[in-house]
Amino acid sequence: MNSSGTKKAFIQLHLSVILAGFTGLFGKLVTLNETTLTWYRVFFTVIILLVFTGLPRVKGKQLLQIAGCGTLLAVHWLLFYASIKESNVSIGVVCYASIGFFTSIFEPLIFHKKFSPIEMLLSLITMVGLVCIFSFDSRYRLGISVGIVAAAVASLYATSCKHVCTQVKARTALLYQMMGGLIGLSAIIPVYLWIFPSSQPVCVVPMGADLWWLLSLALFCTVGLYILQIIVLRELSAFTLTLTYNLEPCYAILFAFIAFGEARELNASFYVGIGLVILSVVLQSIISIRNEATKRKESNIIQTR
Repeated sequence: MNSSGTKKAFIQLHLSVILAGFTGLFGKLVTLNETTLTWYRVFFTVIILLVFTGLPRVKGKQLLQIAGCGTLLAVHWLLFYASIKESNVSIGVVCYASIGFFTSIFEPLIFHKKFSPIEMLLSLITMVGLVCIFSFDSRYRLGISVGIVAAAVASLYATSCKHVCTQVKARTALLYQMMGGLIGLSAIIPVYLWIFPSSQPVCVVPMGADLWWLLSLALFCTVGLYILQIIVLRELSAFTLTLTYNLEPCYAILFAFIAFGEARELNASFYVGIGLVILSVVLQSIISIRNEATKRKESNIIQTR
């Protein structure tokens, strides 16, 4: 990993975070049930990717692994939008910040690495922030609970994706993820609706504004966003990616304040929680940059011997 590659990866990472900030906004603008919304998001993404990539060949075992990652991603989206529908955009995206805590556990387990005390400490700062947010209004506790489960699934996706999807082209990996996600989601939705019955119609064809919001969601916040993610994971760790994504609430909340006036619904404990989330991200960025500088110095010393 070289210095220019790391800097480029961080730029791509933060661009993807900005795109992710619009995800919750689109989820609120689309009036469909979360199951219908998620299914069409995946469906439209598959269509867009097929136009640009065709059907590249991938080995059978790797194809199944990539498709499995896609199913995890689709389930995360389903739960994420359920969280927003049960609360609001600000709450849904802040719950996503707990992804760093889950990744600090999942990544060492999957890659057989030592647990990092620093990563655990940074994650605990985030979790304290979430506790502050969790306590601010009992009306939103179901939405918060679902949002935290969504973050755990997203962490499994990011960690698994680094292990499985970085050996093939980003567009190819995303195409087969989405195809796997479409199949997996179609099987999961009936079970989900049996557990969480919907008060809205489910078998709906999107029309008008819903159609345009879904197409924008698929093109910019799915194809663009996740291709950037896959590229970034070739340079940076899954923990760095997921903790940096804790900045997503800042963008999403700003958009929600402007679009929906959600600032009226939030109090001081919410803002204390957001402050702790931002602190954890800043500290992680500083530590990551210093670690890369140390690695480069050690590499240069070895080469000169």
